[in-house]
Amino acid sequence: MTRARDPIADLRRIAFLLERANEATYRVRAFRSAAKALAGMPAAELTERVGNGTLTELAGVGDVTARCVAESLAGEEPVYLRRLVATEGSDLDAEATALRAALRGDCHTHSDWSDGGSPIEEMALAAVELGHEYLVLTDHSPRLTVARGLTAERLRRQLDHVAQVNAALPEGFRILTGIEVDILADGSLDQDDDLLARLDVVVGSVHSGLKDERSKMTRRMLKAVANPHLDILGHVTGRMVSSRPAGVTGPGDRGHRARTRAESDFDADAVFAACAAHDTAVEINSRPERQDPPKRLIRRALEAGCRFAINTDAHAPGQLDWQRFGCERAALCGVPADRVINTWSAEQLVAWTHTRT
Repeated sequence: MTRARDPIADLRRIAFLLERANEATYRVRAFRSAAKALAGMPAAELTERVGNGTLTELAGVGDVTARCVAESLAGEEPVYLRRLVATEGSDLDAEATALRAALRGDCHTHSDWSDGGSPIEEMALAAVELGHEYLVLTDHSPRLTVARGLTAERLRRQLDHVAQVNAALPEGFRILTGIEVDILADGSLDQDDDLLARLDVVVGSVHSGLKDERSKMTRRMLKAVANPHLDILGHVTGRMVSSRPAGVTGPGDRGHRARTRAESDFDADAVFAACAAHDTAVEINSRPERQDPPKRLIRRALEAGCRFAINTDAHAPGQLDWQRFGCERAALCGVPADRVINTWSAEQLVAWTHTRT
């Protein structure tokens, strides 16, 4: 007899590949919902339901997902999964491949504590499967209410939760604590200083007033970069070049509606000079709808002597594999691996951030 496959793992893998391929959110949700509905079911009951055709009577399981489960239990790779694997994207070129291989973690990710679509545990396990050594959890700060930003109290609870999750994760992998903190209109950071000092990594991004005039935006960014708590300047221009991707299914989803948006206007040379002077890394945001900063600004930051962080800004597990997009753009601009902070080990990264505060 053919040995049965793990149907839950197959459903989750399909959802992961759909997210990575930027497919519609409802498709991703269908497979994740089915995996969740079946996760606690005894194997005998699952087999019985497949045999008598009652699997679709369960909430969250439809005809397509039930067929995948039946194929998995029969020892066959589900046709849906096989097609996804066969139509995966093109290979990276040699330079981008080498840079992607050098990355040891991701410094900008979100969970369902703010506007992400999946629990912290699920994001961490997806990172493990990708071969990461660490994942920096950077849910939003309080002023971004549309994304359910974390108050100081909720962030403290999250820190306790991350410690518990870390204790149960595979040896050699860890979640690093962090935040994507709003850079406010006056350039201050949207969280208590004592909490920012406790975190492993702080990403700071502008989410409001993106059409501010040039001198005002420049002053705002310069003040933020000079803050010793800020480690990474996130999605520098705030631009959107295409519609939002699939997989953002959290309560803050309305904050990611499809749109395009022009770059913010600021003195890039002054900001990048400040980043180099304060040793603040510039993020190369890998999200397909952001592609931020544009390549011309990556080159200017490189010339200014800046460090970089190639991050996914992932809001779902499959999006964690989007680092390859950032690596492609970094490689095209000649960014060497030794200028990218997430080529470092977790210990090196945390040592660097803590010496900056």
